[in-house]
Amino acid sequence: MWRGAIQFGLVTIPVRLYLATESKGISFNMLHAKDLSRIQMKTYCPVDDEVISRADTVKGFEYAPGQYVVVTDEDLAAVPLKTVRAIEIELFTAANPDNAAVRFVKGAYYLEPDPIGRKAFYLLREVLADKQLTAICKVVIKDREVLGAIDPFSTTMLLTTLHWPDEIRSVAELDLPDELPEAKPAEKAMAEQLIGAMTAEFDPASYHDDYREALLKLIEDKVAGQETVEPVEAAPATNIVDLMAALEASVKAAVEARGHAAPTSVDAARTAKIEAKEAKAAANDAAEHASEAEADAPAPAKRRKSA
Repeated sequence: MWRGAIQFGLVTIPVRLYLATESKGISFNMLHAKDLSRIQMKTYCPVDDEVISRADTVKGFEYAPGQYVVVTDEDLAAVPLKTVRAIEIELFTAANPDNAAVRFVKGAYYLEPDPIGRKAFYLLREVLADKQLTAICKVVIKDREVLGAIDPFSTTMLLTTLHWPDEIRSVAELDLPDELPEAKPAEKAMAEQLIGAMTAEFDPASYHDDYREALLKLIEDKVAGQETVEPVEAAPATNIVDLMAALEASVKAAVEARGHAAPTSVDAARTAKIEAKEAKAAANDAAEHASEAEADAPAPAKRRKSA
């Protein structure tokens, strides 16, 4: 969908961009409810009061109310920016920066190097991987300059486009408390236990779109003239208002779902810890008394060596 070059310093690497993702959602057509005929979206000119073709349209920018300036494809191609045909690397930064702005991702694109640029392409990829760096860049895609990040991915590299800082809304717009609520130590310990019980390696292949599959099943049933399945009723909400009780119930459910023994509550764990400490102290006392008794016992008589 795009052809140009990666540029940093005096190095130029010819590449192509390919969309890395595709939508798997289910699309619907708009129909006339009366006769189920498909609705047509036509381009209408209110001045001439007629439907026109797409070929008769041009791009226009409204610089004042009702006032437009026409921008042609030739105008767009002549924009004096290097990023129109180049992925201009601005800097290199840590692959996992603390700056949360890089998490606002727009899209993802695979990079494919031209044969002449493969050596430089894979050299850049190797250095980024070894040094755990991300290349921050700018490029024009679909008549818009975008901020991007280049990272090693599989056997190639991935360009992810990011939102500009002024496109990210401030958290000041949210209704957040001035002072953060404090959790009790026992609640924090139980929350850590719950998160630990739910921690595992992320495997994308184990996830799928349940809603899309259910919607496809519904459509297939309708096409076949079958009755649609009744929706699954939501489980009744439990009346757990105590945070500690909710955490304990969640830990038990999470661990049982994985097939392991459920951990004890924080209170039970504390009691067990005290009991174990007391048992250990008692064992140490018993061992100490046994050692003292052994030390006080008379030494066995020595046997004479025979000639």
